[in-house]
Order: sequence, then structure tokens, then C-alpha cells
Amino acid sequence: MNRLLVEESVRRALAEDAGRGDVTTELLVDGALAARAEIVAKEEGVVAGLPVVAAVFRLLDAALSFTALAEDGERVEVERRVAAVEGPARSILTGERTALNFLQHLSGIASLAARGAQALAGTGCRLLDTRKTLPGLRFLEKYAVRVGGGTNHRFALDDMILIKDNHLALAGGVREALRLVREHGPRHLKVQVEVGNLEELEEALAGGADFILLDNMDEGKLAMAVAMAGGRVPLEASGGVTMDNLARVAATGVDYVSMGQLTHSARAMDFSLRLSPLPGKEPA
Repeated sequence: MNRLLVEESVRRALAEDAGRGDVTTELLVDGALAARAEIVAKEEGVVAGLPVVAAVFRLLDAALSFTALAEDGERVEVERRVAAVEGPARSILTGERTALNFLQHLSGIASLAARGAQALAGTGCRLLDTRKTLPGLRFLEKYAVRVGGGTNHRFALDDMILIKDNHLALAGGVREALRLVREHGPRHLKVQVEVGNLEELEEALAGGADFILLDNMDEGKLAMAVAMAGGRVPLEASGGVTMDNLARVAATGVDYVSMGQLTHSARAMDFSLRLSPLPGKEPA
């Protein structure tokens, strides 16, 4: 995980939440009071984002000490303590929501990715994410997918040449689009093309695509596509894939299945922060 990117995201989040100060905490909590807080899982799932939580408290107040009690990628049970923070009580309270927001969101993604990876276990098919991410949080969300056992697809538009349906509509079809990118595109980038039917698949195979995306095909058509490709290029199934049909899609023989759901619709995993004062102990 890139520390500089993490800190940039955390600083933005803290500025957004704390504004000019935590007015309520400053009114109600003695500045000399020290406390210990424990972050506890309220449901079973896969933890992701503890380094981000650590950065929240570190950047907020150097007097806070953070201890991870679990590891990213670890499956935890209900009531499992995953982290502890000690130091100025005011600072812990000010950072609470930002820390939990990151941890709950990223752990939700990791837990969903883990569920998908488990559904694919033994099939030889790998689970891919997409670019359907929250603006500014893509690197963290894709990190959470990896933590959960998924695989990252391209991170940004400059990682790969991916010819999608709207490109095809403007370029004149699969054959012409592939000709253009082969003649004018950078040689070091892989070329993937999205196809919606078997005719386009045949054109993509003939045109030398490195990787083919089978868009919104039912399981019968996916199996036909796999047979037609004959292992010449990797095939990715995308569109209409859910946790309920994931294993059946993989059983058609495709190499990859991509799911936007991993990042755009993962439900947050529930954690709580439990705080208690440390009597007689003043902040350093």
C-alpha cells in the first residue's frame, strides 16, 4: 500500500470531517484526559484497511499510539478486537468516524471479494474487479479486493487498451478497431476487446486481440464462446454476474469473471469503537 497516497486520502478525510475542530468533544472532554479505545468487529468478515486506520490516528495526533490486533486479509468473528488506540481522549473521539468509515468500507469490499473468490475455488477462474470505484478511493478499494482474494483489472485508462462497445460504435466495428490500435497504438500495452456476440468474438480472434471480454452473455453462449476460442486467448465474462450465478458462470470455462459489485455495491462491514478513560493517566 502506497503510504503517500494513504496519507493524502486520510488528510482529505480528516479535513472534511473535523473542519475547524471537534466542537462537541472540546466542550465535553477534558483536554488532559487519556483513554484507551478498542475497535471491535460487530459481524464476521475479512478485515481490510488497518494501515489506513493507523494513519488516521497518527496524522491526527502524534501522541496517540495505535496497535493492530488483527491483520488485513484475516477473517474475524463477532466481537473480535482488531485494533487498539491509546492517548488523548479528545483525539481518539475526533478520529473515530474517519477511521471507522475507512475500515468498514474497505472490509466490506474485502469480505465480498473473499466470498466471490471462495465461490470460484477449484474452478481455475479468477475474480476481477472493475473501474466502478468511488472517485479518489480507487487505490484503496482495489487494495481491499486483493486483500479479499480477488484480482485487480486495469487501474486506469492508460494501463491497457480496452475497446468497449462505444469505441466499436465510433470506430466501425471490431475488425477496424483492432486494426487501428495495432497500427497506431503503443506496442507495450495489451489489447482487450469487448464483444457482445459470437460473430464479434470471431472477429476479435481473427484480429489478434490479446484478451477478450464477453459482455452480458448467458451461460450457454459463454460455453460456446469458450469452445470457439479454444484457449487461444484469455476470456473474461462480464455483465449480469452476481454472487448467486458466479460459480455457474465460471463453470462455462472462462478464465476470468469481473464484477463491478465488488466495489460499487459492497455493504460496509460493521465495527464499533469502544472507549474507556485511563484514570490518573495524562496524555504525554
